[in-house]
Amino acid sequence: MKKYLLSIFTLMLPFLTFAQEAEKGLDEKINDAFMPVATWWEGLVLSTVPIGEFNVPFVVILLVAGATFFTIYFKVPSITKFPLAINTVRGKYDEIEGGHHAEDKVAVNIVDGDLPDTIRDESKEGEVSHFQALATAVSGTVGLGNIAGVAVAIALGGPGATFWMIVCGLIGMSTKFVECTLGVKYRDVGEDGTVYGGPMYYMSKGLKERGFSGIGKVLAVIFAILCIGASFGGGNAFQSNQATVQITSMLGLEGGSNGFIIGVILAVLVGIVIIGGIKRIASITEKIVPFMAGIYVLAALVIIFANFSDIGTAFGLIFEGAFTPMAGLGGFVGVLIVGFQRAAFSNEAGAGSAAIAHSAVKTKYPASEGVVALLEPFIDTVVICTMTALVIIFFNIDGGNMQSVFQYGAAGESASSVLLNADGSSIGGVDLTSMAFDSVIPGFSYVLTIAIIMFAFSTMISWSYYGLQSWKYLFGKGKTADTVYKVLFLVFIVIGAAATLDAVIKFSDAMILALVFPNMIGLFFLFPKVREEMAKYVSAVRGNKE
Repeated sequence: MKKYLLSIFTLMLPFLTFAQEAEKGLDEKINDAFMPVATWWEGLVLSTVPIGEFNVPFVVILLVAGATFFTIYFKVPSITKFPLAINTVRGKYDEIEGGHHAEDKVAVNIVDGDLPDTIRDESKEGEVSHFQALATAVSGTVGLGNIAGVAVAIALGGPGATFWMIVCGLIGMSTKFVECTLGVKYRDVGEDGTVYGGPMYYMSKGLKERGFSGIGKVLAVIFAILCIGASFGGGNAFQSNQATVQITSMLGLEGGSNGFIIGVILAVLVGIVIIGGIKRIASITEKIVPFMAGIYVLAALVIIFANFSDIGTAFGLIFEGAFTPMAGLGGFVGVLIVGFQRAAFSNEAGAGSAAIAHSAVKTKYPASEGVVALLEPFIDTVVICTMTALVIIFFNIDGGNMQSVFQYGAAGESASSVLLNADGSSIGGVDLTSMAFDSVIPGFSYVLTIAIIMFAFSTMISWSYYGLQSWKYLFGKGKTADTVYKVLFLVFIVIGAAATLDAVIKFSDAMILALVFPNMIGLFFLFPKVREEMAKYVSAVRGNKE
């Protein structure tokens, strides 16, 4: 334990020295260095294509076009396969999976978070049950994207952005179904039973089957590089940033190097888990996070029912704002883009990252996990993001005044904040959500702070696994390579905590969305394989019923 703590302290020492020498506050100095990189990368990834009078980011076109195509091709699986998904995740068809039961417990050794003693037969080439795979993936997506990300969407795009987030979630269910089916089909299983899966593997192996070996390898390498970057950004820096914002707000801390100090503390805690390999902390977090998510959803429901008379007004604003945006919001396409970007950041459908977690499932029917995975965007975006949006919209309604607290689309100090009418101060992200909850449940911001820290912590751990899998794909499975990645991951926790939300969200958005490029190309090559796997699974289910 001591050597791991010493390693983390040694890592942070240059930052501490830098802090003493800096004329500006360290937070400001880190942000000044980080902002140009974030802005350049965002501009590159969100390069636009002129469509009529609008300039639409090409990545959004690719995301929407791909999700729409898969929705039509697979006959709206978000509806037609929904009952099958529910039955699969609750274990109704475990018998056709080779006798595997979700409740079965096997005595295993845990090595670096993996279960190497998994029984090696076709039905057990994996490490977790359907429910556990879904829970793992959801833990990496349900969190600050639902709390802070929705606030950013409404701050920028108004209530109408919520509508497009829901649409993106519904069609994104089809994309998630495709990528997670492929993730299981083309995964690698090591000699010790450890599973290695994700877009890197279905691109390289799947495209090789189709006679495009060279293209597959190039796409796999590009994806792995971008996934590492995404783990540093959306899966890390954004989480530490919003956790820091909530902590400093609750404690009344301003300026100086508070973000840096909190970032160092968070990095030490995460480092103990991912470097020291202490599984007990991770297992406790795994139990606490669903509990905190339950409290968050329950509180949101309390506020929704407390404002029951305004539900019609709120949904009216959502639908009206989706097609006839208020002045200053950048028009219809602007609201659509904001909604889709925030939804993509929240549920990661099309990014391919969740396929890494779903690949570890115990099954001999890849499509069985594909249908389970389509529940993820529904839970994350359609249900939880909509709840958060309603809470914020209620907060901004006072009698007949639909913008009583802040003006929708009125940018403050940054592109992700809003100006409060009362005193002209600027807030954004998690602060806005926190104020909305506090307005109905006084003191809930303290509970929300704990929830946010736990969400951030669990998401960082989940994404460290995604990034590490990509790192292993590029640099091998040695301990030295692993340690280098983990050290870099911890550095970005500090950067995220010290930088502004504007800089962090630019970088994080761009990193998550950049994954769409190689992943979607791979999916377009391989989607016929998903149809074959789906036919096999449906046939097996029908045979089981008979």
